[in-house]
Amino acid sequence: MSLKSEILAKNIRKTSLKLVHQANASHIGGALSIADILAVLYSEILTYDSKNQKLETRDRFIISKGHSCVALYATLAHCGFYPIEDLDSYGNDGSIFLSHTSHYVPGVELSTGSLGHGLPIGCGLALAAKRKKESWRTYVLVGDGEMDEGSNWEAILFAAHHHLSNLVLIIDYNKIQSLGNTNEVLNLEPLPAKFKAFNWNVLVVDGHNHNELNEAFKYKHSDKPTVIIANTIKGKGVSYMENELLWHYRSPNPALYKQAIEEIER
Repeated sequence: MSLKSEILAKNIRKTSLKLVHQANASHIGGALSIADILAVLYSEILTYDSKNQKLETRDRFIISKGHSCVALYATLAHCGFYPIEDLDSYGNDGSIFLSHTSHYVPGVELSTGSLGHGLPIGCGLALAAKRKKESWRTYVLVGDGEMDEGSNWEAILFAAHHHLSNLVLIIDYNKIQSLGNTNEVLNLEPLPAKFKAFNWNVLVVDGHNHNELNEAFKYKHSDKPTVIIANTIKGKGVSYMENELLWHYRSPNPALYKQAIEEIER
């Protein structure tokens, strides 16, 4: 685990909590579950230039679970895409920092929030890069509840058929979606076996272990798209939020916000 990614993950969590608290917004549980994934991607893996955001050789990253936008906004701010103070307008009328991921924000490739769209578009990007013989890669982060969308499974077929080895799908497998536990709402298991049957390269990791994430992101299959099933904890890092569906919707009050920041600072 690198110190750089550890520090970034902590900052992502603190900034995400601040934004949700200030705006009296929601979806903090899912934002905290992806903080480590984003930290490793942006500190160790992705090719990008925060001062040249349209760099042709940049890797493309799409967060399809757009309701967790605060985690991405925080990441981009801490990586120099814009001043962190700009985020104080999050959730306000007229702000570019909408409550679902917006492409008006520097560094954001795609507006998302209507679930099931990120991976199909990611497939198109990967196919275009492959046909142009370009070296950049496409990474798509989806939620586990989002895997209920049929459009994802069409894209999964498409990616394998076209041998999109430059495509990496990351599943935030925190086991909770908007209406309850995923295995109760619509069971995804056996998830790794399903992807193997669809002819994908499958890696299963601890989504909070930076070393495991780093190794998984660096693995490149020569002929298949790769899925990284990241086992995560919704609300990771805040004791009263962890594995609690409530924090898909709730915003912490001042006392709970103070407790959350103190726990992350430890």
